Amino acid sequence: MTDRYEFSDIEARWQAHWEAQGTFRADDHSSRPRDYVLEMFPYPSGAGLSVGHCKNYAPTDAYCRFRRMKGYEVLHPMGWDAFGQPAENEAIKRRRHPREMVPEYAANYRRTLKRIGCSYDWSREINSSDPEYYRWTQWFFLLLHRRGLAYRAMAPINWCPQCRTGLANEEVKEGRCWRCDAHVEKRPLPQWYFRITAYAERLLADLDTLDWPEGIKLQQREWIGRSEGAEVDFSVIGSVHTLQVFTTRPDTLWGATFMVIAPEHPLVAELTAPNQRDAVEKYVRHAQTSTDTERLSVERAKTGVFLGSYARNPVNGAAIPIWIADYVLMGYGTGAIMAVPAHDQRDFEFAKLHDLPVELVYRRADGPSRGSEMTEALPDGGAMLDFTPGPEARTPKCPFAGAPNAPETVQRVISFLEEHGVGARRVHYRMKDWLISRQRYWGAPIPIVHCATCGETPVPETDLPVLLPDVERYEPSGTGESPLATLPDFVRTRCPACGGEALRETDTMGGFACSSWYFLRFADPNNSATFADRSLIDAWLPVGMYTGGAEHAVMHLLYARFWTKVMYDEGLIGFTEPFPRLRSQGTVLAWTPGRPPRADEATDTNDGDSIVDWIVLRPEDLAGFPADQIIHRWVRMSKSKGNVVSPESMIERYGADSLRIHIMFAAPFASNIEWKEGGVEGAQRFLIRAWRWMQAALLRIG
Repeated sequence: MTDRYEFSDIEARWQAHWEAQGTFRADDHSSRPRDYVLEMFPYPSGAGLSVGHCKNYAPTDAYCRFRRMKGYEVLHPMGWDAFGQPAENEAIKRRRHPREMVPEYAANYRRTLKRIGCSYDWSREINSSDPEYYRWTQWFFLLLHRRGLAYRAMAPINWCPQCRTGLANEEVKEGRCWRCDAHVEKRPLPQWYFRITAYAERLLADLDTLDWPEGIKLQQREWIGRSEGAEVDFSVIGSVHTLQVFTTRPDTLWGATFMVIAPEHPLVAELTAPNQRDAVEKYVRHAQTSTDTERLSVERAKTGVFLGSYARNPVNGAAIPIWIADYVLMGYGTGAIMAVPAHDQRDFEFAKLHDLPVELVYRRADGPSRGSEMTEALPDGGAMLDFTPGPEARTPKCPFAGAPNAPETVQRVISFLEEHGVGARRVHYRMKDWLISRQRYWGAPIPIVHCATCGETPVPETDLPVLLPDVERYEPSGTGESPLATLPDFVRTRCPACGGEALRETDTMGGFACSSWYFLRFADPNNSATFADRSLIDAWLPVGMYTGGAEHAVMHLLYARFWTKVMYDEGLIGFTEPFPRLRSQGTVLAWTPGRPPRADEATDTNDGDSIVDWIVLRPEDLAGFPADQIIHRWVRMSKSKGNVVSPESMIERYGADSLRIHIMFAAPFASNIEWKEGGVEGAQRFLIRAWRWMQAALLRIG
């Protein structure tokens, strides 16, 4: 034993020994109790890892080593979420092809993870862009399609003009693209969806069984957004059409004085009077330029246009005007609302702005006695007034006079509406079906053929995988079509059902499809007959400990739960939750230079959180910038901000163990760390003392 703590020699020697001996290979036939520990597999979209990644990898690896010491056979695999926008955007930025770039980036990640000393079973490494992997992603698509859970529909979608593709609702953050931060637009396109809403109730109920951070469970509950209420039909006067609304407050129907429908509602054109057509069409065009977030803002002025048509309030027979307004979204409820300005603040502001009547349903003893006296809506409190129906009403006299403004009154009113055939008790969910189509090249092709005779026809399972063609130009077209649509040899094919001429689907699947089942593949990564052998699935799964960022709460984590329940229903697996135990790591913050924004600039964002009055200064911007105008802030370490610290630079100076110890002891797993290199240096001093102490102890022992 040398006097000096030669960390480079020690770590290299042990890492070579682990690899040669296969120390961390999980034994499928071991008689020891099993544990499956997994980090969310990364997408290799940058030139390498940062110390920020170590906030997850180092503690999770320490946990794996602890479990092995406790006598468990531990499966701890690693792979690459290689398909999708992150990898393709990086390739476009670097002017490279993702097919060549992704393996290179994955090799960089692998090298760094090995140098950090992570105890992965590298014999199980997977790559989601490998045809042997995405063959099974396509197989799962066909399973969903066969069960009626995959469908194609024309709809206004979230469109990122910079990424030039459609986005799922979950991928839009504050009206911006989750990847490039560009403002998201609306564009009508035929798209493929997964019917995740069919599983909404189970996804919600089973959250109670999970050992997850409460904040993540809350995000999923809010995203699913279960609401109990009633669907009520309003007949359109002078028309065969009916407007159906979903409301959680059907007890306020007697105060509905107008209706509002979304600019995207399919009946807008038919319900518009000729003398209002120009104004309505202009308003619709204007609404298309605003994001959903902007339209729902409480500070936003409540604009709208009268359609020139009227609906019949079913409980009092009143003719109430139908308006179009952008604060109503087609993606929520039915795209039409009954407006009750006396008891809803948005409706109240709209009514006041457009001189519409306000009718009280509940009156407080100390409150206004009529709508004209109100200065704001009264959402709660008071007792119901007495109402006498008009001759056109579809219900008898209101029997609820004096009833309290309370949930039990809501339930009584729903029963009343059902009894008289004007409404029905319903449960609605805020969550919408999962948009899976991407008009991009770098993704798993959707295994569907379009035939003029047979319609949408699934590719036979024996013909999988539908290979992604090797092309020189892969950039998004920007027209709404995938780059694959320009490849005749790929597009033109034969219908599997009738043998006639047909066209392949040219959209690819978003990357979240690949990550919705990868945890199963690690149990049996080289199986060519099925996605994984059932006996190995039963032996290893569900995952015992899953770790990763909270930012995936309503994307990857929700999607993987959905696919797992579908697989359970199909009899493929014996569990309904993939990750019964989840822990989310904090982030590593870097002391980052920035500057005050100019008058025409928006403030910078810290991964979705606005940093007030601050614009990041990247390394290339610092040269020549006045030192007295530089403002430093603690912000999340990321390549886009140029504040990344490489793990390998720390390993070269202090060793992997010093880096790992600092990460482990600087803060609890779920807490953030303010990155200071002095902490790694301090960890190295501790290791040097421990080395010397052990050397002295061994000398005494002889």
